[in-house]
Amino acid sequence: MVWGFIFFMISIEKIYSLFKKSSGINTDSRVKQKNALFFALSGENFDGNKFIETAIENGCIAAICSNKNLANNENIFYVNDTLKTLQELANYHRKLLKIPIIAISGTNGKTTTKELISTVLAQKYRIAYTSGNKNNHIGVPLTILSMNRTVDIGIVEMGANHQGEIKTLCEIAEPNYGIITNVGKAHLEGFGSFEIVKKTKAELYDYLKQNNAEIFINADNNQLLEMLGNYSAVKYGINTNYYCTGHYLEHSLQASVKWTCENEKGFAKSNLIGDYNFENILAAITIGKHFKVPGTAIDNAIVCYFPSNNRSQLVKTNRNNLILDYYNANPTSMELAIKNFEKIKDKNKGLILGDMLELGKDCEIEHKKLLDYISNKDFTKIYLIGSCFYKFKEEYRFNFFPSVEKFAKHIVKNPETGRFFLIKGSRGIKLEKCTDYL
Repeated sequence: MVWGFIFFMISIEKIYSLFKKSSGINTDSRVKQKNALFFALSGENFDGNKFIETAIENGCIAAICSNKNLANNENIFYVNDTLKTLQELANYHRKLLKIPIIAISGTNGKTTTKELISTVLAQKYRIAYTSGNKNNHIGVPLTILSMNRTVDIGIVEMGANHQGEIKTLCEIAEPNYGIITNVGKAHLEGFGSFEIVKKTKAELYDYLKQNNAEIFINADNNQLLEMLGNYSAVKYGINTNYYCTGHYLEHSLQASVKWTCENEKGFAKSNLIGDYNFENILAAITIGKHFKVPGTAIDNAIVCYFPSNNRSQLVKTNRNNLILDYYNANPTSMELAIKNFEKIKDKNKGLILGDMLELGKDCEIEHKKLLDYISNKDFTKIYLIGSCFYKFKEEYRFNFFPSVEKFAKHIVKNPETGRFFLIKGSRGIKLEKCTDYL
């Protein structure tokens, strides 16, 4: 006779009971979190099942695993798929929360918009929202599970790099409200084409329509209107017929907006750089007014918001002025940032641009388009960093560097002083490594 453990598939109800007794979810065994519930997630290059013992040693009260041989039915429990179970647990929890949830997606601006909306709504409500960049198939469940009964409104950011991802995230979070900031050329390597980008973002609209939910839309954006179709939505933009109307003040370095909504007028002066943030600010004003936040509180919330995540962030060093916008980059956001930078009055402006990643077969085409665009601009110094840009070093009379480390060495030997730089590139280029030398 062969003896062994008798294991049972644990139910979602049982897991939820464990979750309610825990201090929260832990997916990283290295993090010491007393009384947490550990989920042994696995991927192509890692297997969380191997670290269950470490997680429990670091304070977890129980673990959910996908290895039958590890389950002991005492504090380690077996499921077929830990990721799917985490998502099911989040949806189970979301149904019991019974609170409004606002979903935010888009190619550019969704994180800034999420933070502005959260700041505005926090003037009247207890809110919970996506932290950092936890906007994917793991981050969204963790965001939902971080909410408790003290929360009045949840704000969930939804990102995607493959078709069907937004649909899945909506099924987990079950949003009652939604907004798509815009659609542009990003993650083309995963999507395959811009049309599929639009279809994927439209999955948020599709879910909201099917559930008779509320949609907020920038009605000046024809692509979004096309994706919306005939569905009724709360509109914002520059047209006076919209629910919320705004006008951008052109002669201000920081984005400032005069607005009118529900017979109330306001003036929101932000600490964000760039006219492209006009739409993000107006979205936050619109949603704030829809949820009955007083206009003065909305304006105060926006003026008190300071970006600290390398998005549209102005920094003055002892040597130069810098606009830090290197959290992410794609052809759409890069063009918008450069166009805005052109409008700023300064005689000694320069660009430090990093590669735009995840463009797939369009990589060389899009980088060459950008190089052609800036070739006709009046910038006093242009630095291009990364292997994609570096392929064109013989064709253009700019300063090319294959890596940020090579650029940093150059700047140490050839310091820049008295210049105003826009620094923008994809997160993977790690342009933050060069700012200490500027």
